[in-house]
Amino acid sequence: MNISILERVSADKSKEYYTLQWGRNAGQRISTGIFTYMAPKNQIQKNHNKEALAILETKRSQLILESQAGNSGHIPAHKFKRNFLDFYKEFVDANARHGNRSLACSLSTFKDFLKQDYISAIDITENLCERFRNHLLDSLHGETPADYFMRFKRVLKAATKAGYFRVNPSEDVKAKSKPSGRKEIIDASEYKKLINAYCSNNEVKKAAVFSLYTGLRWCDIASLKWAAIKEKTIILTQEKTNVPLEIPLHPIAREIIGEHREGKIFHLPTQDGANKVLGNWVISAGINKHITWHCLRHSISVLLQDRGTDAATIAGLLGHTTTKYVHKTYQRYKLTSATKAITRLPS
Repeated sequence: MNISILERVSADKSKEYYTLQWGRNAGQRISTGIFTYMAPKNQIQKNHNKEALAILETKRSQLILESQAGNSGHIPAHKFKRNFLDFYKEFVDANARHGNRSLACSLSTFKDFLKQDYISAIDITENLCERFRNHLLDSLHGETPADYFMRFKRVLKAATKAGYFRVNPSEDVKAKSKPSGRKEIIDASEYKKLINAYCSNNEVKKAAVFSLYTGLRWCDIASLKWAAIKEKTIILTQEKTNVPLEIPLHPIAREIIGEHREGKIFHLPTQDGANKVLGNWVISAGINKHITWHCLRHSISVLLQDRGTDAATIAGLLGHTTTKYVHKTYQRYKLTSATKAITRLPS
């Protein structure tokens, strides 16, 4: 392919700009943004012209190489990032979704696993992928290891298509989750005990009870503004999933927040600080359980299931688009339910 260099003089005739052209059809010409001084006034401008023309010739050569590679499967070296982490970072930036941090977290966790800021594509083998998966299983819980590893596999799939690998090194390495054990919940009999107990931080107490009656995650509670509160519902977009959500307001939840104001509804400490207050509050209520903020979300799901609410309704209230998590994460064996079930057997 023959690539010509076209010159265009600027309006003030002080500079000359360059375009690369290999045909007269649409898409067969690119502006390089490179310019030289028409009449360089000093050595700096002369040096600029020399370097600019060298860069221009490099760009022209790169385009010729890409054309010659065609469908051969060969990818010119200039198309690659020497440090695969740079490719990973560009993929994260190009595919980031508001409110969903899994892709970015998969990159930061991969860097933690490597303990270095450089790795070439040739060093990413199937064995390294397996070791990274095991690292995720050792350091994280629940669905998070599988979630991060699936994002990692997505990056490697894109890299394989881009020519970094002939065979995707993660293709045969399956993502795995790590069950984190059953989370404690606040039972129906403990709701009033907790509400009536002393709490050292009234804002945390109000926000936690509000969570018990809405199922909102910590991130949504911490950022919840009065603009989301309508007459009898909350309408918001969830920070974690970016999925719209509308929740009917229970009278107790409405009473907790009081009269409509402006700005944030709750003024809370950090999540760790709030969980510490919550833990001490649970103890003061005489509840012998390890309760974190996420347990409040589990509580509303289990209590609604106990009262016969269908899975689709519970999933909708919690902001899930399917009933998968209701069945997989929030359902649990309860001795009281089992006792009732046993009595239905023939006697």
